[in-house]
Amino acid sequence: MKVAAVTGLERLELERLRDRVGRLFAALQEATLTDAPAEPGAWSPPVDVCEAEDAVTVRVELPGMAASQIKVGLTNTQLRICGEKKRNVPRGRAVAHLCSERSYGRFSRTLPLRWTINVTDATAELINGLLVVRLPKRKDRRGAEFKVPIKERDEG
Repeated sequence: MKVAAVTGLERLELERLRDRVGRLFAALQEATLTDAPAEPGAWSPPVDVCEAEDAVTVRVELPGMAASQIKVGLTNTQLRICGEKKRNVPRGRAVAHLCSERSYGRFSRTLPLRWTINVTDATAELINGLLVVRLPKRKDRRGAEFKVPIKERDEG
């Protein structure tokens, strides 16, 4: 069997294919995590994940919620956003809902991270019901070559 050398163009196509497969795998992994049976009363807020060269930004729609009702947890492998949105019922008045399309109750979203994130520099901000989590990327040092200094010693 003859082994063929990979040209520059073929290498570029292989890298693009590897990236596409990685994104597909991450999407499947997230779908597997989110398809777990939800607890009664749970809802799932919509999420956008955007990647830039220096950071990953996650936007979560949480209308009517305060920052104190939301918890954001971050590890090297996943981002977890959870909380509880409570229904405000006026005291002393019986309210009969004719239509109720808004979601209430507990929620939890776990997003797998396939990037090397600088966990200590991550930020989260709630702006008009939109939670924006910024996850700065760490410069990937795999494959980088470092010079190792050599000390010279005389035996003797």
